[in-house]
Amino acid sequence: MAAPNRIFLLSPAHCGGERARLFLNPRAGFELALRLRSPEGAPIGEVFSFLSGLYFRGKLAYAREFAAPPEGVPGALVITPNEGLRSPDEPLTTTRLKRFARGDVDQKKRSYRQPLLRDARLVAEAAGEKCDVVLLGSVASGKYVDVLTKVFGNRLLFPTAFVGRGDMSRGGLMLRCARSGVELDYVAVAGAVRHGPRPPRLPPLPRGTFEPRP
Repeated sequence: MAAPNRIFLLSPAHCGGERARLFLNPRAGFELALRLRSPEGAPIGEVFSFLSGLYFRGKLAYAREFAAPPEGVPGALVITPNEGLRSPDEPLTTTRLKRFARGDVDQKKRSYRQPLLRDARLVAEAAGEKCDVVLLGSVASGKYVDVLTKVFGNRLLFPTAFVGRGDMSRGGLMLRCARSGVELDYVAVAGAVRHGPRPPRLPPLPRGTFEPRP
C-alpha cells in the first residue's frame, strides 16, 4: 500500500525580538544578515531558523525529511503573521521581516486570520481530501488550530509527542527524528488531548550541527 500523502504547516518564528533586531542592524556583518539586506533576500526557512534557533530548525528538518505531498503541492509551508502560508524557500527581505514584526499572531486579528484562511483553502483544494496536514506548532492555544480546523477539519493532525513539551524540547525531538528517519505518531487536533504533564527530558544532542535534507 502506498504511503499517505502528507504535508506540514510550520508555526512562525518570533520576528520582533532581539535576534530580529540583530538582522535589522545596518552594521550587522554576518553572512545571513547581509543576504537578508540584499535585494534578493534570504530564504524564510533560514531566517526563521536563526530567529527561533533549535525549535524552527527542528521543524524544518523534520518537514523536509517526512513530507510526502501530492504532485504540485509544497511539502512544507510556513505560517506567517500577516502573509498567510509561505514556502520556507521563498526569499525574505528586511522590508518583509519588519512587516512580520508588526504583525500579531492572534486569531482575532483580521490581518493574521484572513490571509491564513485564504491560503489554507487553496492548499486544501490543491492537496485533496486524502492528504494529511500536520501542524508543527503549538496546539495548546487556538492561535493556529482555531483557524486551520475551519478549513482542514479532521485532516489537521499534530504529533502526540508534542503534548507537555516546550518549544526547545519539540525542536530537539524533531531533529532526532529527522536524523534517525523515525517519524512521530499523529492524531487529529479536533477532540484530542492537547495538554498534559511534561515528559522526561531528552538526552543532549550529539555535538555538531545537524544539516536538514536539501
